[in-house]
Amino acid sequence: MTRTEAASVKSDVSKLLGHEKLNQLDMKKVSSHVQRNRDGWVVNTLMLEGYDVPFKYRRKQKYRDLKGAWVNLTYYTSTDVVAGINFEVMKVVRIRRA
Repeated sequence: MTRTEAASVKSDVSKLLGHEKLNQLDMKKVSSHVQRNRDGWVVNTLMLEGYDVPFKYRRKQKYRDLKGAWVNLTYYTSTDVVAGINFEVMKVVRIRRA
């Protein structure tokens, strides 16, 4: 990666984090990764070591299993309602293997 490319990547992250509700996690290990089809999308759910909250994101097609991988995430908090009960989830905006 050249310096220009590295600067571009850093500026992209700083642009994302300019929004007050976005958060960043770096070098976190994935303890569980589940992929399931829903409405033409593949919904991915990650559990990270040391966190009790699921991290969710969507893709158009399946991706390789991330269990045991180290990842960097940009996310925001959200709430899913299941059977009338509110569950806190983290909606992933950007995910990269570390």
